Amino acid sequence: MTFLTIGHRGVMGVEPENTLRSFARAERAGMDVIELDLHLSKDGALVVMHDAEVDRTTDGRGAIADMTLAELRELDAGQGERIPVFEEVLDAVRSPLQAEIKDVAAARALADVMHRRDLTGRVDVSSFHDEAVTEIARLVPGVRTTLIASHYGADVVDRARAAGAEAIALNIRRLTLETVESAHAAGLKVIGWVVNTQDHLRLVRALELDGATTDYPEIRRTGRFTA
Repeated sequence: MTFLTIGHRGVMGVEPENTLRSFARAERAGMDVIELDLHLSKDGALVVMHDAEVDRTTDGRGAIADMTLAELRELDAGQGERIPVFEEVLDAVRSPLQAEIKDVAAARALADVMHRRDLTGRVDVSSFHDEAVTEIARLVPGVRTTLIASHYGADVVDRARAAGAEAIALNIRRLTLETVESAHAAGLKVIGWVVNTQDHLRLVRALELDGATTDYPEIRRTGRFTA
């Protein structure tokens, strides 16, 4: 079984999250996959940012959906970095990517890029929104998808199967062996997030997870030996 270490928003523990600087650092650290988040700007650009508002991670204020790409480009996203769009990340790194749809409306824009650049082999798509997982699978046949959940019940496996996902990414602080065994029995891979400590890694190993999402490059190195 191949264990995947996924860089969370690049490596946000040591670099400004969801920036080209962070993605490049994740690639240098040897992350198997680099995770990023997608929203749509006011003028339809596929913007890489986690929150719906720019307040937390930039020197600006306001909702992404209310700002044009040009307005977003004026903001400092940390250490002088600018907010990237998805295609810039594709060009900046060669690593496999996991694109998380934060705004369901971004699914169609993402599908357009995936078709135009033939990305089904390089990019898998994730979301907390069941409908976004279902929609991207409809728009991009053959795409690999992951359903993410933080507060979830026993039905998360059935939800993932109904959405056509091949994996679930679950909050490791709530994850149980029963859930993992149920998912594996259903043919689903299980990713734990966010795995940032040695205790988390030991739990990953005990639960026999298929991968871990982490904020730190060091987890990738130590994870080779503990998971």
